[in-house]
Amino acid sequence: MIREDFIAWVMRRKTKECFAFENSGTLEPPPAPDKPIHLYIHIPFCAELCPYCSFHRVQFSESQAREYFHALKKELRMYHERGYAFSGVYIGGGTPTILPEELLGLIDNLQKDFSPHEISVETNPDRLDVHLLKMLADAGVKRVSVGIQTFSDRILKSVGRYDKYGSGTVLKQKLMEAKGFVNTLNADMIYNFPIQTAEMLEQDLDILTDVGPDQITFYPLMVSDITRGRMKSLMGNVTHRTEKLFFHQILSRLEEAYQPGSAWCFSKRGTSMIDEYIVMNDEYVGAGSGAFGLVGGGIYANTFSLQAYGRLIDQGKFPLFARKLFSVRELAGYAFLMGLFGLSLDLESFRRRFGAPLWRLIGPETLFFLLAGGVRIEGGKLRLTRRGRYYWVVMMREFFTGVDDFRDLSREAAGIQKL
Repeated sequence: MIREDFIAWVMRRKTKECFAFENSGTLEPPPAPDKPIHLYIHIPFCAELCPYCSFHRVQFSESQAREYFHALKKELRMYHERGYAFSGVYIGGGTPTILPEELLGLIDNLQKDFSPHEISVETNPDRLDVHLLKMLADAGVKRVSVGIQTFSDRILKSVGRYDKYGSGTVLKQKLMEAKGFVNTLNADMIYNFPIQTAEMLEQDLDILTDVGPDQITFYPLMVSDITRGRMKSLMGNVTHRTEKLFFHQILSRLEEAYQPGSAWCFSKRGTSMIDEYIVMNDEYVGAGSGAFGLVGGGIYANTFSLQAYGRLIDQGKFPLFARKLFSVRELAGYAFLMGLFGLSLDLESFRRRFGAPLWRLIGPETLFFLLAGGVRIEGGKLRLTRRGRYYWVVMMREFFTGVDDFRDLSREAAGIQKL
């Protein structure tokens, strides 16, 4: 694990640099790109809050949520007026389906203003019913991602999801009944809980292969500095001691029936949409409180305060509160990370995009992973090896943990109570 620990240490340092934002008062988005890009929309409301989650989320209030959806539609209209075009939309949370009629109204606006080719929506098991799935499909949603996390009753009880969403048997039944309504039904799973054993993970894999969803995303447990303490009190210390073994256990079970879409996403043939819209798209806009966007050579972050978000929108201002503009080399490093997380990086496309070959901009990093057996050059592409897939899991785990730490700090600055 020495090599993986070194990779994690370097990634933590780089992520801190990446999220060293500048706060400069009122910000405006950059000019609209000359082609359609992706759109991420954040819905922060949840009926109950899971202890391990570091996403921007708040306790559900119907009146507050309806006001939020109203403001969100205005923000999207502002991007439309600026000439932005969106080819794909990912709606995450929180629980985007917490008010189905508001979500469907939002999607209707998206269809009228942007006509995206793809729309993906996250949901939780308690919102997974046939009637809702039919309405989402009729509205043009092609992918629904369900936060299952695990089928283990012991783990579900430890993190407070058993009473909220039901037993592993109930979750399995819900997932089976949800098949066939949208093009892609994704089961969102987590592994490496402190109390998880190889036998528990094998049970999860048995159920998944039995149900056969179109897609399975298996994340390692990622905890921010704040959630680490909560998880310790519930389950014990979160370590990475078993993470590598669990990851290869997952690979061995899923690779027969599924193809890798990223280092931790597994899809059946013909399934193209994945959770990591940041992998599939060079640029994307983030809409909604606490959303991030990467556009015009920099990361832009919306305010985490729901009150400030609504107030700025009412004033006709974009709710941006921070940004980080990148150098060409920093953008190349980001493209290197995200491209290979998606399993391969086209070397000629990289050269055209950045005006220089990969070796000139990302030479030391590329050499390290070549020597470490993490990547290979094949057919004009840099490709992840089986060993490299776990290296990239480590890197993305540290990247997203850094994002979560930034979220925690931003929530605290916005006066949102720690949970």
